[in-house]
Amino acid sequence: MNLNINDTFLKELPSDPINENSRRQVLRACYSYVSPRKTKAPQLIHVAKSVANLLGISEEETQSQEFLKVFTGNQVLPNTTPYAMCYGGHQFGHWAGQLGDGRAINLGEVLHNNKQWAIQLKGAGETPYSRTADGLAVLRSSIREYLCSEAMHYLGVPTTRALSLSLSGDEVMRDMLYDGNAAYEKGAIVCRVAPSFLRFGSFEIFSARQDPKTLKTLVDYTLRNFYPNCELNKQGYIQFFREVSTRTLDMIIEWQRVGFVHGVMNTDNMSILGLTIDYGPYGWLEGYDKRWTPNTTDTEHKRYQFGNQSNIGLWNLLKLANALYPLIEEAEPLEEILANYKTTFAAKYLGMMKAKLGLTTQNTDDIKLITDLETVLAKTETDMTIFFRNLAKVSKTLEVPVKDELSFLSEVMDAFYKPEELKGEVLFFWKDWMKRYVARLQEETATDEVRKQVMDTINPKYVLRNYMAQIAIDAADKYDYSVVGELFTVLEKPYNEQPEAQKWFAKRPEWARTKVGCSMLSCSS
Repeated sequence: MNLNINDTFLKELPSDPINENSRRQVLRACYSYVSPRKTKAPQLIHVAKSVANLLGISEEETQSQEFLKVFTGNQVLPNTTPYAMCYGGHQFGHWAGQLGDGRAINLGEVLHNNKQWAIQLKGAGETPYSRTADGLAVLRSSIREYLCSEAMHYLGVPTTRALSLSLSGDEVMRDMLYDGNAAYEKGAIVCRVAPSFLRFGSFEIFSARQDPKTLKTLVDYTLRNFYPNCELNKQGYIQFFREVSTRTLDMIIEWQRVGFVHGVMNTDNMSILGLTIDYGPYGWLEGYDKRWTPNTTDTEHKRYQFGNQSNIGLWNLLKLANALYPLIEEAEPLEEILANYKTTFAAKYLGMMKAKLGLTTQNTDDIKLITDLETVLAKTETDMTIFFRNLAKVSKTLEVPVKDELSFLSEVMDAFYKPEELKGEVLFFWKDWMKRYVARLQEETATDEVRKQVMDTINPKYVLRNYMAQIAIDAADKYDYSVVGELFTVLEKPYNEQPEAQKWFAKRPEWARTKVGCSMLSCSS
């Protein structure tokens, strides 16, 4: 492979003067040099060809021994020095101090077709930031990260990408549910790709340590390389925060559109570029429940529940504003940007939900129509993905019967987990809502066929439900990687009908309701 290495991060930012790979507090530095751990018997499971193309790697090269060695940490790319990044973060609302790349090692940066890409191995060994952990990753979490990174990209959600998924050949000890039942699992490595892996916490750490010099160096680097329209002065820093706020807001709107729940929106898991980053205990809504979170650690307080993601985005931006304040020394413009986030989010959320419903014209009653829909969706367990996808089939000529019959729900019936509950108050609310929705559709000029075509580009048919990922994981545990490949292919075209993949357009099966990995997941997932 002949990659065009262009390591701006190493050239422009201060490094840790200590080369020893020991756990410690790293001061006045943005990264530490560290080499990936050599693996015992690496094996390539899957490669994302489109991501390889972004880096200038040919399909033939992805099948080479060099590719396998480099992207499992067994060979260092020429003219590169691997490193781990230093950052801090607020975890579940509390300042955690230094965190950093505890199990991620950056191989370098590649410039291809005038675009810069950072390449990072997750699960390649310990770093100075590993704290008490081993810096490794297991197959189940790696499959989830690999598939989800690419699934989100094809859904149109801003995200980091994934180049490859590999077995390390090593065994890794994990206590999956933190209940004292640790066991050995197959080790694995994912190669992640993004323009940058900088996070909110990358800036917080230097502000918390009262190190304005390194903070300014990092902010100026970020502006030069990723926000070139922002000048390197106070006004530029304010504009930078404004743009980060907008990107973060837009990302969360896309999460809400497809029913994605991140699960761990700590500030160290928030990309400074507005990308979805760090796929841990994530999930997609099965039943439409705004209070759902996939994270076992968050079971009690539900801080990162689906319906609270926009508020957490704002809270995290407040922490970033506090981190940038030493360079701005003026609170009012930052407060104005945060206040604007609230009103802008409400407007964009309304626009997004109207698009999901196929509504393009203006109507002051649309907010109530959407609010009432969210209420009735929760009255009986209703699959979000199937409901919105099939709602596109509802005709503006539909007649809602007066009698208590269910024919008017025939197009969306597959979305209900317990159709026997469609009676009494629940049925009353559905009849009322559907009657108003059909009346609203009649105000639209588009035909049913045209409206369906548009709605089908907004409401995906296929998302990476947790039970689907678990099926792939269970097969891979038996050295069958065909399901990983099958799901990858399906998720590349999530808005297409793909009749050959129809089995994946289904509600969560009952066996998956309480199965580990399908309902709740831990941060080791």
